[in-house]
Amino acid sequence: PQNLFEISSKAKKINDILLFEDCMGLLIFLLIIIAIVFGVIVIRNNIVRHHNATIRAWSDVATYERQKIKILDGLEPLVEQYSSFEKGTLEKVTELRQNILNLNLNNTDVNQLQRIEALNQELMRSLNVVVENYPELKANDIYLKMMNEIEEQNENVGAAISIFNRNVELFNNHIQIFPNNIVNTMTVGKKAVRPFRDAAALQNFDYRPNFN
Repeated sequence: PQNLFEISSKAKKINDILLFEDCMGLLIFLLIIIAIVFGVIVIRNNIVRHHNATIRAWSDVATYERQKIKILDGLEPLVEQYSSFEKGTLEKVTELRQNILNLNLNNTDVNQLQRIEALNQELMRSLNVVVENYPELKANDIYLKMMNEIEEQNENVGAAISIFNRNVELFNNHIQIFPNNIVNTMTVGKKAVRPFRDAAALQNFDYRPNFN
């Protein structure tokens, strides 16, 4: 009987150990699942946060571009006073204004932004030619004020584009690194956003790095 009791006690201890190990295994498994779920939620929320920051940055770019419209509206009648000179300058003012109006405030359209910036550079060159042909414009307070405002808005746009590109870089990195890319594909499915590139500047820049 004593041997049976000892055997029974040992068997009970073994069962208790196995039960404890099973419970611990189950607990560890549940903790791993909870950690994975929590990690997925954190990554998903960060993707959304970076995407929203990119949208806000784009909205700032579009807003600064839109603020040029008021200046261009005032510039048109002033340019018309010198209609004998360059009809093309007035056309550039009108074309730039229309392209700015077509810029979407909510959805990124880098191609349209590049078009606007190219037109803006063309207009600035044309206005410089106008001043050379009509020196009296240099003494025109309205013209000088508008040119200063345009320059200020161009600087604002440039700063906003830099912030936009930085947010695009952060967002694209966040959805492309592992395991964020898997979480992104399984949850929100966001696509990489194109950064803004100055096409004119790149054309004049011969160096092409090999990033392969």
